[in-house]
Amino acid sequence: MTFPRILETAMTARDSIELAKAQTPPPSAFTALGMRAEADPIAPGLHVVATPIGNLRDITLRALATLAAADAVIAEDTRVSRNLLAHYGVTTPLVAYHEHNAAVMRPHLLARLNEGAALALISDAGTPLVSDPGFKLVAEALAAGIAVTSVPGPSAVLAALVVAGLPTDRFFFEGFLPPKSAARRARINELAAVPGTLVFFESPRRLAEMLADLAAELGDRDAAVARELTKLYETIRRGSLSELAAQFAAEAPPKGEIVVLVGPPAAAAPIADEQLDHLLASALEHLSVKDAAAAVSAQTGAPRRQVYARALMLAGSRR
Repeated sequence: MTFPRILETAMTARDSIELAKAQTPPPSAFTALGMRAEADPIAPGLHVVATPIGNLRDITLRALATLAAADAVIAEDTRVSRNLLAHYGVTTPLVAYHEHNAAVMRPHLLARLNEGAALALISDAGTPLVSDPGFKLVAEALAAGIAVTSVPGPSAVLAALVVAGLPTDRFFFEGFLPPKSAARRARINELAAVPGTLVFFESPRRLAEMLADLAAELGDRDAAVARELTKLYETIRRGSLSELAAQFAAEAPPKGEIVVLVGPPAAAAPIADEQLDHLLASALEHLSVKDAAAAVSAQTGAPRRQVYARALMLAGSRR
């Protein structure tokens, strides 16, 4: 082999090594806005990291740095999370942690944390621990004296709340209601007196039935249905519960992630005992004591316990 050929071969090998180095992201680094950035080390412990609910650009720089610097990322669905990490050039190993393996995985994760690891906990989307299995891991980490740090960011609950046009000074996040109508209506009745905006998650195929149950139990309150928040086809519908229930009942089930918001109960004017008794007497003709009390309470805004006690008294006097 001639000297020029040897030199050419050596340069080709050197260039290949340099190219490989350039193509292999360094550890503890991420890419954002077209630039590669190194992440500062993070303290040992469990880092609870919020991730986008739909629009990948909603992630924070701190979240990216934490994911890049962690020893591992604990994810509910590694397939979903792998797309997020790849988009930002994060090469941190992923560990699956979901409702089906949580009991088995939790001791192993706690052992790593006790050994001084820095682990990042994420959910499929949004803020972890909101309708996902992260709560027990956080609770047991705290019980073991392990530091838990919040890296805040996107949340479907807050994203929906601020665009719904409903009161935001007080709100109650319920999550998913029971799938069966009877159990769902019973739970809605328990929430009827909550003095704030109610926030629910719901499956698209149950949305129309759920809205009808809300209207039946809470009366015709103002409400909003938020779909595919932060995504290309984001839609927000606002109106009364009965209007929204009728609209969705007349359409095919929507697609995507759904958040339902219901305004608080109107301030009820005091109701005279005579009027309350009249309404209860009418309701008791075709409803049980419990259902009559719930219906009159929703109709008048009177405290359910007060109405139930009055209904029991009326029912007893009829015997």
